[in-house]
Amino acid sequence: MIKDRFRKYLPVVIDLETGGFDSKTNAILEIAATLISENEKTQLLEVGETYRYHIEPYEGLIVEQESLDFTKIKLDHPLRNAISEKDALDDLFKIINTERTANGCSRAILIGHNAHFDHAFLTEAIARNNLKKSPFHPFSVLDTVSLGALHTKQTVFARICDVLEIEYDSKLAHSAAYDSDVTAKVFCKIINDFDRLKR
Repeated sequence: MIKDRFRKYLPVVIDLETGGFDSKTNAILEIAATLISENEKTQLLEVGETYRYHIEPYEGLIVEQESLDFTKIKLDHPLRNAISEKDALDDLFKIINTERTANGCSRAILIGHNAHFDHAFLTEAIARNNLKKSPFHPFSVLDTVSLGALHTKQTVFARICDVLEIEYDSKLAHSAAYDSDVTAKVFCKIINDFDRLKR
């Protein structure tokens, strides 16, 4: 079971799109999470479902125009259907906790590319919304930058994907759902390649 592969941690890929680089002052604009499971027959990791939320910028936090230009997010788009941080995290945490319990895991562990960036923003959002219980480990993460450097000798996400022969469309990048899904593919490929070498 997947709990035995990661010391009773459930791996969950998280990607955030934000209104800047400061987790204390810049708003979260999108949250996406991709679940990872283990194939019972092959014992290889597989990419699961991705959950995506458009977020209303938290009152008083900054959204920098440079970030909007970079991510191409249009806050006033009529089909954006944004919800509050709290509603998004409440829903997402229920999904993760259900998956965690089903797999016999004690906690979830955040996976990301530059994972500490996403973890810092998530931690601030949890605190300002007075959420008492996060499924995630409070400080440990698994980072595809480090894994990519070890396995492919690359740290830039697009180059890691190129070495691993994982399709990556830069035109679709900086959408939380797309980036989360591709990051999950990268993570699974690296772990599966490593596990094959051990056998």
